[in-house]
Amino acid sequence: MTKLQVRAFLYQLGCFAILFILGRYLVANYTHLTGIWIPLTAFIVGTLISPKFQAVKTKDGEKLFMKWIFIKGIREIG
Repeated sequence: MTKLQVRAFLYQLGCFAILFILGRYLVANYTHLTGIWIPLTAFIVGTLISPKFQAVKTKDGEKLFMKWIFIKGIREIG
């Protein structure tokens, strides 16, 4: 794995973790779900909402790109 691939993985993991924890808190406090349904719902919400990062080799070198449902198109990350 290259340095940018590792960075993309860590960004994706961090974003998912933040959204999962936030979703778990919100589901636990504001719904009547219990047991396994709380983390399962938070997992689905976190998976759908978190941005996707990918390292791509281009003719200018390897670059990091991000795609998110709240942003139109694909963005290049520094």
